[in-house]
Formats: sequence, structure tokens, C-alpha cells
Amino acid sequence: MTNNHRFLFALIFAGALMDACYCSANTDIDVTEHVDPLIGTDFTGNTYPGAQIPFGMVQLSPDNGLSGWDRISGYFYPDSTIAGFSHTHLSGTGAGDLYDISFMPVMLPANEAEAPLGIYSRFTHDNEEAKAGYYKVNLSDYDIDVELTATERCGIQRYTFPAGDAVVILNLDKAMNWDATQDSRIVVVDSLTVEGYRFSDGWARNQRLWFRSRFSKEWDKIDVVSTPIIRDGVEIGYGEIAYFYFTTEEKEQITVSTAISCTGQEGAALNLETEVPDNDFDKYRDSAHDAWQSALSAISVDSDNEEDKTKFYTAMYHSMLAPTLYCDVDGAYMGPDGKIHNTDGWQNYETFSLWDTYRAAHPLMTYLQPQRASDFVQSLIAFGRQNGRLPVWNFQASETDMMIGYHSVPVIVDAYMKGLIPDSLANEALNSCVATANNDNYRQIGVYKKLGYVPFDLVDEHNSDNWSMSKTLEYAFDDYCIAKMADKMGRKDIADEFYVRSQNYRNVFNSETGFMQPRDTNGAFLSDFNPEDYSEHICESNAWQYLWSVQHDIDGLIELIGGSERFLNKLERMMTLQPNDSASLPIFSTGMIGQYVQGNEPSHHVIYLFNKAGRPDLTQKYIARVVNDHYDISPAGLCGNEDCGQMSAWFVFSAMGFYPVNPVSGQYEIGTPLFKAIEMKLNNGKVFRVRAPNLSKDNIYIKSIYVNGKSYDKTYITHQQIMDGATVEFEMRSNK
Repeated sequence: MTNNHRFLFALIFAGALMDACYCSANTDIDVTEHVDPLIGTDFTGNTYPGAQIPFGMVQLSPDNGLSGWDRISGYFYPDSTIAGFSHTHLSGTGAGDLYDISFMPVMLPANEAEAPLGIYSRFTHDNEEAKAGYYKVNLSDYDIDVELTATERCGIQRYTFPAGDAVVILNLDKAMNWDATQDSRIVVVDSLTVEGYRFSDGWARNQRLWFRSRFSKEWDKIDVVSTPIIRDGVEIGYGEIAYFYFTTEEKEQITVSTAISCTGQEGAALNLETEVPDNDFDKYRDSAHDAWQSALSAISVDSDNEEDKTKFYTAMYHSMLAPTLYCDVDGAYMGPDGKIHNTDGWQNYETFSLWDTYRAAHPLMTYLQPQRASDFVQSLIAFGRQNGRLPVWNFQASETDMMIGYHSVPVIVDAYMKGLIPDSLANEALNSCVATANNDNYRQIGVYKKLGYVPFDLVDEHNSDNWSMSKTLEYAFDDYCIAKMADKMGRKDIADEFYVRSQNYRNVFNSETGFMQPRDTNGAFLSDFNPEDYSEHICESNAWQYLWSVQHDIDGLIELIGGSERFLNKLERMMTLQPNDSASLPIFSTGMIGQYVQGNEPSHHVIYLFNKAGRPDLTQKYIARVVNDHYDISPAGLCGNEDCGQMSAWFVFSAMGFYPVNPVSGQYEIGTPLFKAIEMKLNNGKVFRVRAPNLSKDNIYIKSIYVNGKSYDKTYITHQQIMDGATVEFEMRSNK
């Protein structure tokens, strides 16, 4: 490779860092001090505490070494063991995968337990520190301090050893939760460097990851142990483990820098050379801090409540962990077709938890990270181009098909409506949306188009969970989004067709029960129906929770239910009807108020619907309750799965005082703010402000609203008002 090429790649990398830091930073306050990555690592949050920069490809974090749903992210706060520090993790997905390229430093003799724990150390939280872009822990069995930081594509570890015989273990033969090695390889490059790959299967199929690792000190010797991997009686590959032996002095430090790549060995080498050319841990830690400081400073808040600020900035932090970068510094990436592709003026991303994140996480990034939001859309379209349809839940160049709907569509449409899609891409974007919505052989889309709903008595190979009623509602919303985009583009034929399809939600409403209800192919509603039941026909919810999943036509839903008064009564009943048997609730029904579930996404917009029923005071009452009672600063401070940022994005929007009930509408329903003053710095140079000078924990109700000093009588603000840098002022009071 020529020096000119290397210089070009360095420029590309520098541009990527500028993208990560495009917001003008608040240099007066270090907002990263209000980030606690340990929040969400207990209870059901399923977050990880390790080091990452915003949307980085590397998530370098400790693994407790045990399997189970509580340890999906690799780390569970109540545990007391660490068995490795791996470079890839999922944030709060409820699905166990990744844990790639795992290192573990020990002193001889090392502790070893039966699989899956293996070689491990105990640790205590008293000797643990987690910050934005930095993690530190003492491995108490060996008195080794481990520090972690990251660049976009590299993880940097620094070990501080006692005097003695030390070993650093690189384990590519791990099998944890849903993930298992299929083949791996470790090759010595020189006396400081190794490289190789780990191919694995898990939630995402046929995962391929290459790496290159550089030590700051030459090892005394290295042993590589290779074990055949047998599947169904056939040898499919090898699980390799390397042991690097060192003789260390008291407090001696060794740094290990590891780059990962989705394209091959050359990509990993280039990523390491470009992003981490030096063995300077503090340099990269400072860079990670600066990247987070810049990203988080996009919003500033005025409060003397330190806990509220920690909740807010940690929520912002969690909202920026995914989607994750998925290309090398030269723009090369692996597509779902198994081929290497190259970006052109954009960066490729994956890890799209779309059933969750279309609701608030993606709309939030259109303000905080607009260039990246545009890249997200280009990544979705490229994935669809290479895979034959837009992704549902993709990562590691694989479609997991987790959850339902075709929710790439609202993410694309929201970005388009806000001017974040290049004109040259708009037609392809719309065509991809339409083609995905007309994929008749996928998850009953064909019968949905024919009958106007998905019947519950049809099951296929993609439909083991059924979820028929939920699919109907999700498809109808996505269809509305397509219609909106087509309408704006002047594609009247498409708009008319999909506006009609968007009304299909009406076909599963049973006027006799007053609920959305599963129907069979003959049109009969499911018998023995109980709206409190959790069944295979409704996705992770019951009929109370999915009744309101008509974000695009709340007026139509009010009409179906029987008018505003009955709509209001139904909402109030939902918030007060306690479950018959709380002990039997499914794992995703957490953070409940009556039948409302803050811990799962279908409920996230529901409280804001009191606005539509003429009772904004009830929206304000319940939003304040959720913000104050269902989020806290403890490790159990998230009341549900983080789901790649959605749980936290809900909090960020709601703390600012508004929320995108219908993400593509350009309207944000007003709730009640958490802070007396909020400023959001926009990419156009303007600043959007929210003021509530007499706000308190008692004064949660809005008496009057002013926009730019003028009285305002609507229950929503608009995207245009935000982008124009409006000032919204709330006069608060203690009663409704």
C-alpha cells in the first residue's frame, strides 16, 4: 500500500472523528461526569459498563463468564466474577450474542472453574470505575488493574501487574449464551503482534470478525492451543486460545491494542495502524472522553438536582451506543450478500433494533446526530439492496428477523421528511420501502394485503411466534409512513394505495369488546378473549397495551372506540387496572402502572394520548411519575430492556417536555419537563430552548404555554419550530 493511500485513509479517519464531534461542545461543564454506565446493568436493563465511543464498532467490556438471560450483555451487576474482556456487545437487546476477541490477564497459578466460566477472577464494585469511554476494575484474585478505552474500531486495554509470572489469555474458543465459535485462528505477526479471526454463529448467523492485536511489551513466550470444533459428528473448524507469558515487575503496565474488521485481515491491520498507532492509553482515553463530551453537550440542562442530571446524561449516553459502525477506515464493509462493498461519502452502520428504536431513538438522532442519521438511512437502503428487502433487525451482516413490521420504513421516512436523505437517494429509498411492503411471501404480507389483516390461524417458517394481531397494526403504521413519503414526492399512485392500506388497523378492531382482537381467515374474532391475556397473537404484550398502536390515526382510533369520552375512560382504565396475577407476568412486563408497561415499547407513546382526549394534565401527571419513579441512578435504574437506546431516548425526549407519538408526523406531543431550562444545539447553528422557571417536583402541571413569547394553545410542538430555534416556555403549577 502506498504512502498516499495511507494518508488518504488517515484523512478519512479524521473526517470520521469530526462527524462524531460535529456538535459545538459546552466547554464550561464536563457533562460526562454525569454519565454512569453501570446504570442498567442490574434488573432487566441488560446494559454493559465497558468502553465505547458514540456508535463505535468496538464495545470493550467485561464478561462475568456465565450464561443466562440476566447476562445477555455479558455483565450482570450482582455477579462477582470476571472471565474476560471482549470487544463486541449488545446493549439491552434481550438476546445473547457477540463477545468477540476476549482477553483475560492473570497471575500464575490462575483460578479455573468448570465451563462456561473457565479461568476467572473475583472482583468487587468498590474497586470498579465506569465512565463514558473508560472502564477500570481490579481483578482481586491477582491484584491486576484492568483499564479499558476505545476508538471507533479499536479497543485499548492497560494492565497494571504485580511482580511475578503473568499470563494474558486470548480466548477465541468461547461459547456463551446464543453465541459459539465455529472456527478461529491466531497467527503471530512479530514479537509484539498477533492477528487472526473468529467466525461464529449466534443470534446473527455466519458472523465473521478479523482482528489484529499489538502488545506494548514483547512476551517471553506464546502458546497457542487449537481444539477441533465438532458439530453433528463433523469437524467444522478450530477453537484457538493463545497464552502470552510475561515476567512482570511491581506496578508494571502492559498495553494491548486491538483492531477489529468485518472485511478481513488487511482491514484489521489498517484500522489498527490508522486509529491506534501508539501505545499511549491515556491519549486514547482522552480522545474517547472528548468524543462523548462533544456528543453529550448537544443538550444542556439547568438543574441543581444531580440525580436528575445523571439520569438524563446517562440516558443520552445509552441512546448513542447503537446503531454501531460497520465498516473499516477505508469504507469497506461486508454486506448481507457475503460480498465486500464500499461506502462513498458515508459510513455504514448495523445493529438496528428497529421495532424499538423507530419510536424515539432514531427521531432523537435527527437532532443530535443529523449526519449520522443520514448515514443510518443509507446503511438501511444498502442492506436492502444487498439482501432483497429492508432489514427488520440486522447486525454483523446478518438479518435476525427478530420482532415484526418493516420498521426501516419509518426511520427512512422520518429522515426524508426532515431533509436528511440526499435527493439522489430519495427514489431508491421509496422504491425499497414499497418493495419491502409488497414482499408477499414474507410473514403473511401477501395475505395481509388480500384480507386487510393477518389472520391468527396461518403460521409459516418465519412466524413461530404468530403475533398476527400485532403484525396487522405494525404493517398499517408502516404503510402510512410510505404514503407520507410518496405524497411529499408527488407519487400519488403509491400514496393513495398505502393510505388505504394504513387503515387496515380497523379490520382487527372488535366493536363488541372495544379492543383490537385477533381474527381467523374466515373473519371470526378469537373466542374466549381476555384483553389482559398475553398470547401468541400479540407481540410481547396484551390487548390493553396494543390497543393504542395506531400512532398515525389517533382520531380514527377515537372514533372506533366511541368518541373522546370513551377514549379517555379507556385510557384511565388502562392506567388503573392492576394485573390479576403480578407473579405470572412475562419478563417484558416491567415498570407497570396498571396495564401500562414502561419497560416495553408498545406502551411508550400511550401516556401522551391523554392530550388527544382533552386531558393534558393526565399526560403531565403520568409522565412525571414515570420519569421520577421508573428511572433512577442505581444499577437497576432502567425498568426494562434498554433495547439499543429506545428506553433511554424515551427519557431524553420526555425530560425535555415532548415526545414523537407519530415519528413521521413532524409533531411532538407536549408532556412536562424535568428541568427548569433546556437548550438543544442544532446543526444549523440555532438553539432550541425549553423554559419552565417555576418547575418543581410539585409543580408538574402546565398552566400556560408561550412560544417565542406568544401564547400557544396546542398540545404539540413541531419539527419546524425546533429547527427554527424556538423558545418554548411553560408556566407550571401544582394542580391541574
